Amino acid sequence: MSDSFDPTEAYDAAFATGRADVVDAGGQTIPFEVHQWNGAPDIVDRSLFIEPCDGPTIDVGCGPGRLVGELTVHGIPSLGIDVSAEAVRQARGRGAYALRRDVFGHVPGEGEWEYALLADGNVGIGGDPVRLLARVREVLADNGRTIVEVAGHGVGLVAEQRRLRINGQDSAEFAWAVVGLDAIADVADSAGLRIAQTRTVGPRHAVTLVRS
Repeated sequence: MSDSFDPTEAYDAAFATGRADVVDAGGQTIPFEVHQWNGAPDIVDRSLFIEPCDGPTIDVGCGPGRLVGELTVHGIPSLGIDVSAEAVRQARGRGAYALRRDVFGHVPGEGEWEYALLADGNVGIGGDPVRLLARVREVLADNGRTIVEVAGHGVGLVAEQRRLRINGQDSAEFAWAVVGLDAIADVADSAGLRIAQTRTVGPRHAVTLVRS
């Protein structure tokens, strides 16, 4: 892999090896939590993301499929999408229905999904949370709900270029964002959404968004 290898290749390598770091715009390294995502859903996952979904659910950025796999076990019609072929392979290995898709491209069942999950900070996909939430709004039915994991108060909205570091080598930069509890209402409003519920379990926060 060269110094500028594609971020999607880096995601594939991270999910395959279980070892990676994220490098933010300031050069700080953040663990890429592959082991957490490869594991079984914990009590926080169940409370914030699995138990609320009682209808067809799409998991955007599903990774190795711990959430969409568990929804499938519970008989919930569900689909996981991810840009990483390796993540999709692992999700399918859990018995989940998963496809390699970019959420900004065509998504099966557009306009029909009742729930969309943006867990594990995936509201940052593409570096523009307003654009992402507006796109997810299109994927959902009119009464659909988006369950978004956000950072804590005081984080605000951070949009920056990041890299993945695999075995000491960095990927090309990609756009990412972080949204805190103090910023999600304004972000949602700009996407034509409003907060219906906010839940905190342990150190994690999830906000349920519906159409304004």
